[in-house]
Amino acid sequence: MGLFLFLLATSCFAQGDAKRGEYLSKAGGCLGCHTVEAKDAKDKPVPYAGGRALKTPFGTFYGPNITPHPQAGIGRWSEADFVRALREGRRPDGAHYFPAFPYPSFTLITDPDLRDLWAYLRSLPQSSRQSEPHDLGFLYRWRFLVGFWKWLFFTPGPFVPDPGRSAVLNRGAYLVQALGHCSECHTPRNFLGGAKKDKFLAGAKDIAPNLTPTRLVKKGDAELKEFLRTAMTPDGDVAAESMAEVVTNTTSQLTPQDLDALVAYLRSLPPLPDEAK
Repeated sequence: MGLFLFLLATSCFAQGDAKRGEYLSKAGGCLGCHTVEAKDAKDKPVPYAGGRALKTPFGTFYGPNITPHPQAGIGRWSEADFVRALREGRRPDGAHYFPAFPYPSFTLITDPDLRDLWAYLRSLPQSSRQSEPHDLGFLYRWRFLVGFWKWLFFTPGPFVPDPGRSAVLNRGAYLVQALGHCSECHTPRNFLGGAKKDKFLAGAKDIAPNLTPTRLVKKGDAELKEFLRTAMTPDGDVAAESMAEVVTNTTSQLTPQDLDALVAYLRSLPPLPDEAK
């Protein structure tokens, strides 16, 4: 009887918490990349059914359908397949994902959070919308080449808290580095698309601003939090379209405690100069 109860408890734990996973999906911005843009106000795209275009110097990538549809989505995946996708950047068949899928950041997501996120995705309504093939330049279509890219720029493994930081700063680091994958847009890259780690969050020219204290020093915590909740600055300016969507789908959905932790972590970073134009 004792063994049965232990196995039952273990099984229940392994199922994950879909409600918590929903919050994690918001913190991770999953909706934005996996939902096609509405063409007009009458359009109601199916959430997580794929189709969002991401234009890059290497071509255009399209976010896939991640609903539990068995053919069009990830309904035939196992939890292990899902974990490997985010932790290692590999498809169920073992092929490499292109790093437009931000697994260099998502690899840091902890096992319990991956389990809860998986439970949430399994709870979504199915969509039969077929994922669109990427439209890439000839030299960038070969997935085996991604293996060399990973060797140069990718280190898999979950986030490890820094014992020298407070719990608040570690939470902020986790939100920024892992779930929020802020570095994917806000860290400059080299010609191969690898992040310049010595310029972490220093901004990508013409794409995303510097998030280190170099830029943030002029703004108070209340101003930053208000921007992350509403996408509006104190003087009435509104964030650019891409950042406004991040605010709508992600930062405005964070709990006050997580928002405090995020801002505290950004404040703790070394101030770095803007990336040269």
